[in-house]
Amino acid sequence: MEKPEFWEKAKKELIKKDKKLGKIIINYQTDFLFSRSDPFYTLSRSIVGQQISVKAAQAVWDKLEKRVKKINPKIIDNTHFMTLKSAGLSRQKISYMKALSKAFINKTINPKIWREKEDDYIISELIQVKGIGRWTAEMYLIFNLCRPDVFPADDLGLIKGICNCYNLKYPISKECAIKLSKRWKPWRSVATWYFWRSLDPIPVEY
Repeated sequence: MEKPEFWEKAKKELIKKDKKLGKIIINYQTDFLFSRSDPFYTLSRSIVGQQISVKAAQAVWDKLEKRVKKINPKIIDNTHFMTLKSAGLSRQKISYMKALSKAFINKTINPKIWREKEDDYIISELIQVKGIGRWTAEMYLIFNLCRPDVFPADDLGLIKGICNCYNLKYPISKECAIKLSKRWKPWRSVATWYFWRSLDPIPVEY
């Protein structure tokens, strides 16, 4: 698994710009963001991770992989509702996974062209799919395309990590988080990843 080409440069610049974030980065020297490069896998995993903790999401994902053996659009589309439910997926998330499968099968979204496109274009394409909002699209940008400057301001783990790092009362407002994030530009994906890393015993993965 390779780290993004910008990772070491981003780390150095963030350590220099921000001493408190720098301490977190130094604590996790050997960890890094990596991409599985499978769009359906990343998006499915992001749906599973919506509004639950990293640990809970991992447990559901592990069960899902055991039940269906391989995560791909045709298999998820053909898997019975009760099989998906038995992995711990809610009714709502099952409907989202099915909608995502259909979007891939019917080619209503085309991830092959996204590498060349701007972040906002990709977000606008993805949010057309039922169950994919801005947060899920941002997870795709970070974890699949390894875009360097994404800041998912609606992510509660990120907000918690920022509050812990700077001794702020949780939660701070989204506006406040966005304002703070300006100091981490153009490496906000990297800063975000390290705030998540500071909270969980395992690195976040999608």
